[in-house]
Amino acid sequence: MFAVHKVIFDLDGTLIESAPDLYVATNHVLAYIGRPAVTLDQVRHMVGFGAKRLIELGLEATGGLDDHEPADLLPVFLDYYRAHIADYTHVFDGGVEMLDALKASGFSLAICTNKPMTLTTPLLKALGIDQYFDTVTGGDSFSYKKPDPLHLTSTAAQMPGTGAFLMVGDSINDIAAAKAAGAPSVAVDFGYTDIPPHELGANKIISSLHDLPPLLSFAG
Repeated sequence: MFAVHKVIFDLDGTLIESAPDLYVATNHVLAYIGRPAVTLDQVRHMVGFGAKRLIELGLEATGGLDDHEPADLLPVFLDYYRAHIADYTHVFDGGVEMLDALKASGFSLAICTNKPMTLTTPLLKALGIDQYFDTVTGGDSFSYKKPDPLHLTSTAAQMPGTGAFLMVGDSINDIAAAKAAGAPSVAVDFGYTDIPPHELGANKIISSLHDLPPLLSFAG
């Protein structure tokens, strides 16, 4: 078991299935410039590095950057995504029950995502899970973001208490950041990573969010 006081979660691909809405928003941008659509499976492997990188990968998958600048297309993406942020997005199976169990056991919970806060905050509210988290940080909360371990340690510093933390994620950004921070990590095997989950280097891999609470003992 992991004896910790704090549990920090990645968002997309870890707690929530957001790829369908990100897929639609990405294809909205591609259609805007006359490009063909990418598939949902392609988008699943593009998520985790922020919206601008998602647009860049979408361009690369449909013919290259050419004269298109991802930063110039970012407003097109964000305007659409904000208006459709939770059309198809949902919490993964077992997620709400897992959060209930951890809160009832006294753990402090946080979100540490590379998604900007202007998208993260309304998304958590739309999904009805914002009340579970003592701290939420995004890709624009600091001058650094995952895989920089400072993103995790700075998030942990904002959480109540002084105990150790565990990182739960789905990608190399999450696990590499935890390793560099000297923290244990758990990887889900149903996320959006393009690296096989067992190659991420996590201390434990789980196949359901139901599997997380039994791994943890409260060390407050």
